[in-house]
Amino acid sequence: MKIISWNVNGIRAASKKGFEESMKKQNADIICLQETKINEKHPVLLDYEQIWSFAEKKGYSGTAIFTKEKPLNIEKDFLHNGPASNEGRMISLEFKEFYLVNVYIPNSGRGLVRLEYRAQWDKDFLTYLKNLEKKKPVILCGDLNVAHKEIDLANPKSNYNKTAGYTQKEIDGMNNLQENFIDTFREFNKEPEQYTWWSYMFNARAKNIGWRIDYFLISKKLKSRLKNAFILPEILGSDHCPVGIELK
Repeated sequence: MKIISWNVNGIRAASKKGFEESMKKQNADIICLQETKINEKHPVLLDYEQIWSFAEKKGYSGTAIFTKEKPLNIEKDFLHNGPASNEGRMISLEFKEFYLVNVYIPNSGRGLVRLEYRAQWDKDFLTYLKNLEKKKPVILCGDLNVAHKEIDLANPKSNYNKTAGYTQKEIDGMNNLQENFIDTFREFNKEPEQYTWWSYMFNARAKNIGWRIDYFLISKKLKSRLKNAFILPEILGSDHCPVGIELK
């Protein structure tokens, strides 16, 4: 089974930049999208079962999952109260052998104005995942909006506790996640300069001045089935690139 996750930074824009062609080449069983930025279904990859979650605010946030296998159950919120609860940030699918959770975790914002809310969101979300895991193993993917360690961003010292995505509170949230779940990419690749997001400014992508903030985390029970985990920086169309896993 092959699963791809991609923050497309607007599905309409990505569609004009080769999204459908890129995803058809990958031939994944499941494709998870974040930041779709639409309020109605977009006509792409129609041979997949499609599940969309829209934000109330137009042109903002949103997630989607395209799957070849129909899920047993669908959930689009984890009962978190707060300003991000109506932003279409999560889709959870139940399959026979696992749960798949696609998430676009709130950014702490310029000036870290949303950091306290983000920290609480992380705690509530972890509780939700743990409750799912009591029933079946969990596969979590998406834009988690945090670089976990120094190796996961190009300029850690200048960003630490100053920039959204690399504060200690956000790192603590990821530490808590990784106490319970495996960072699949680091099971196969422990090299630096492996990023999934680059600013559109200063020619950052060409210079590979980036951050790794897009992940696949899996329950420890699934470790024996993990065949591969990868980043696809050669695929363009967004300021993020796709990431993926293969399971036996």
